[in-house]
Amino acid sequence: MSQPEACAFLADASARLRSPAAGWLSPLSFGVDLGTATIVITAVDAARRPVYWNFLPCEAVRDGVVVKFAEAAAAVRALARAAADALDLEIAEAATAYPPGVPEAEARACRYVLENAGVTCRRLVDEVSAAQALLRISDGAVVDVGGGSTGVGVVEHGELVSLSDAPGGGHHLDLILAGALGLSIEEAERRKREDGAAVSAILKPGFERIANSIGRQIGARTVRAVHLVGGAVRVPNAAQVISHYLGVSAFGYPHSELVTPFGIAVS
Repeated sequence: MSQPEACAFLADASARLRSPAAGWLSPLSFGVDLGTATIVITAVDAARRPVYWNFLPCEAVRDGVVVKFAEAAAAVRALARAAADALDLEIAEAATAYPPGVPEAEARACRYVLENAGVTCRRLVDEVSAAQALLRISDGAVVDVGGGSTGVGVVEHGELVSLSDAPGGGHHLDLILAGALGLSIEEAERRKREDGAAVSAILKPGFERIANSIGRQIGARTVRAVHLVGGAVRVPNAAQVISHYLGVSAFGYPHSELVTPFGIAVS
C-alpha cells in the first residue's frame, strides 16, 4: 500500500466510528485492540475496506499485560454486542494483538479475554506485524508507539526481518506534560490529544527519547525511513523531531491511532 493509499484508508476509517459503511462485501473480518487506555473493535470487508469501529475507555491492560481480566472481557463483550447490533450480524471471531516484547504466556491472556467475552480468537498477532499488515511497506521500519512501549519492526523487500519492543511511549509523554504544567496524568493525556500543537515544544525531549529507542532497536540495519503509528505520534512535529534525531525520513499518518486496530482486523 502506498502512503497516499494508506492515508485514504485511514480517512475513510475515521468516518466509520459507530457508523457502518454502506455496501460492504461479505465476509467481514474483525479485530480487537487491547490498548492501555482504550479497547477498540474494528471491521474490514472482503475488499479490505474499513467498515466499522468503536471503542471504550478501559485501563484493564498495561503494556500488553492483562491486569484486570474481568474488566477487559466486559469491555470486549459490550463492544462486540454493539457491533453486532450496528452491523446486524453475530461477531463470532476476531483477531487480537500484543506488544512484541510481551512473553508468550502473558500474550495468551489476550486470547482468553476474547474467549471469555464469547468471541473466538482466530489469530493472535504482535502489534507491529498488525500495523505492517495494513501499511504493507516494502522497506523501512514500522514503529508502533503504544501507551507504555515502542515496538519496532524492520522491513526488507516487504518482509519483517527484525522485531523488538522497548519501554517508553505515550504514557511517558503524559508524565512529561503533567510535570511541566502541574497537571494530573488524565488532564495531560487530554491536552496531548486535543491541543497537541500548544504542547509539542514541551514534549520534544520525550519524542527524542522515543527516537533514541527506535534507533537502538534498529541497531546496525540500514533504514532510510520510519513509518510512525499510534495515537502519541499525532502530536504536531513529532515526526519531524524523530526524523531529525535519527537522520532519516519519518512518516506520520493521519488518524495514526487507527493503523494497528485496523491492521489487526486485516491480519
